[in-house]
Amino acid sequence: MTEPDTHGRPTSPVVGIIDQLAYRFDGVFSRETVAAYVHESYDLLAENATITGGLPVLAGKFARERLTAVARLEGLTQVTVPDVLFLCVHNVGRSQMAAALTHQLFDGRVHVRSAGSAPSEQIKPVVTKVKAEIGIELTEAFPKLLTDDIVRASDVIVTMGCGDACPVYPGKRSLDWGLPDPAGLPIEDIRPIRDQMETGVRGLLDELLPANS
Repeated sequence: MTEPDTHGRPTSPVVGIIDQLAYRFDGVFSRETVAAYVHESYDLLAENATITGGLPVLAGKFARERLTAVARLEGLTQVTVPDVLFLCVHNVGRSQMAAALTHQLFDGRVHVRSAGSAPSEQIKPVVTKVKAEIGIELTEAFPKLLTDDIVRASDVIVTMGCGDACPVYPGKRSLDWGLPDPAGLPIEDIRPIRDQMETGVRGLLDELLPANS
């Protein structure tokens, strides 16, 4: 059995993840910095989790995203592609769909993230299904809380019509696509949202990326 640390976090899995990320970011961040981000990411995810067994792995993924953002902000890594953040309230529907579409259409040509101002615990099954129809798997995706480091590293922030629930960041280029919330909708009503989102993604990335890239 894994013994918890003084904060209730499972020690062994977290330590292993810290080791992996410390190796990945060797020469960029100290192990202490990596550990701090992993522990903080774990705590942020645990606030909304009812099942904690998979949290160490998710915390590692979340911490990796945040460390990558900080490395960019501090000029510790070479930035070669635009950074786009898709933002909605719960990060279980529209923002996840937009990020997945961007990955599929422009993989390697843009760095994309998604987050929520008040994330829920899991992505809606109907959203996973409507993405699978066009060959996009969301099995690795998970809801993430919006953090300052992610915002500051983004070139463009795209909100999904969440109004005052999605904060405004002065000095950042922000777009609002005003797409309907798929919550509670049948799949036949979510497909048009997905298709409209693809049009928006293509238009945004055509603008951000050089024609010959």
